[in-house]
Amino acid sequence: MKYILTLVTLLYFSSCQAPTSKQEQKKGETSNDNLSLLAQQVKDEMLRSWQGYKQYAWGYDVLLPLSKKGYNWYEETLGISPYDAYSTLKVMGFDEEAKEIEAYALAENWDKDVYVQVFEVNIRILGGLLAMYEYTRNPDILEKVRDFGDRILPAFDSPTGIPYHSINLRTGETAGNKGEGDGTVINVAQAATYLFEFGILSYYTEDPKYYQAAKRATKAIFERRSEIGLPGEHINVETGEWVGTPWHHLQAGVDAYYEYMYKSWMIFPDREIKEIWDYSITKINEYLLDEHNGHTYYTIVDMHTGEILKRSVSLYDAFFPAIQVVSGDFEAAEKNQQTWDWLWDKYGLLPTRYHYGADTVEYGNSELNPEIIESAYYLHQVTRKDEYIEMIKKYWKDINECCKNEVAYHSIKDVRTMEENDYLATYFFAETLKYFYIAFAGKDVFDFDQHVFNTEAHTFRRDSFDPGLARVRLGYD
Repeated sequence: MKYILTLVTLLYFSSCQAPTSKQEQKKGETSNDNLSLLAQQVKDEMLRSWQGYKQYAWGYDVLLPLSKKGYNWYEETLGISPYDAYSTLKVMGFDEEAKEIEAYALAENWDKDVYVQVFEVNIRILGGLLAMYEYTRNPDILEKVRDFGDRILPAFDSPTGIPYHSINLRTGETAGNKGEGDGTVINVAQAATYLFEFGILSYYTEDPKYYQAAKRATKAIFERRSEIGLPGEHINVETGEWVGTPWHHLQAGVDAYYEYMYKSWMIFPDREIKEIWDYSITKINEYLLDEHNGHTYYTIVDMHTGEILKRSVSLYDAFFPAIQVVSGDFEAAEKNQQTWDWLWDKYGLLPTRYHYGADTVEYGNSELNPEIIESAYYLHQVTRKDEYIEMIKKYWKDINECCKNEVAYHSIKDVRTMEENDYLATYFFAETLKYFYIAFAGKDVFDFDQHVFNTEAHTFRRDSFDPGLARVRLGYD
């Protein structure tokens, strides 16, 4: 409620502050015209890239744009790119292309003898299918959603309630995923990033079993926090013991655990989850916040002592300003975003991992990740400060200069050399292009205040979920 009142106040005063001169009015109109042109550019590039995927990789999980072919994550295709692209195509008004994906989804048979990573297919396939149902309200789509949800739900049948890493979509077996051992050790994000999708699935199916499984997993991580209140990085799903180096951070492997606490509470006001968030954010601010050489970082610490173990960040951490600002911590969000923007300027893209203590790149690759764009978009929507839309313009310009090719876009092997990499991550369709578009298109096209995004940026209207019905359908007090 505090966030809502603050946001309303900000919007009210911003709407009341008229330009002080005709020159300023003209400047504002020119700026709006420019943003409309940029929005159209993004739409054009989405359509061009999607047509490239369809021409060279239709039915495959991923497009390899330089070699002009497709690539699958597993022994059988799951068609991940279409599920990730769907909500972006809908937001942009490409209804014909979206209908093609709807037909693709309805024809899909999930009875596949293949092991899949539960975390990855949850945010991409289940999230994409749920968004598809949100837009269509087609009961046949809902049955596809339920079928897929039922196939990954047995992964949560562990002694702790924390899901196994992978599951066979046909047999329900949780062992044997190639390269992952027996699947009993997973990271925190893989353990507890399900509240959002499973909550929506419970709401639409009126079956609380999905949300309750996700909530049990989240609570299982939280209840195993250290004596100073921090979880670790890797955990054994059968014993509940922390495994390996006692690191805690906001990087990939932990990030979405926190993201989903707050985002799920935004549409499903479960007080227990909000209490976990309130506790957790105080610990993040107490132990992870590191002001270093004039910049604000959230670093890697020992889960037991809070001691800084490594002054290193990853581009995935750039999601955090978005959660900070939407939860009302404006000052921290803005300082955090300024650091990410500085790092972008340093290299022209964000490297996957940067050791700020030594001022060196640890992993220089970039897959055109969306997080920094996402956070700038959130900050612009909440604060209405022009500096954030200017950041987004810069990111769009830089990505087009380094990474656009004749088929679509490609990733980068090293931001220090900008050497091309033959890969287009599925989240480029789901997130990167979507955040660019809605940032430029404006509120008349897409109303930020009325939507919540899953971690893959699949879109859901807040008013789709009645709080009273949610309490019953999800089974919380």
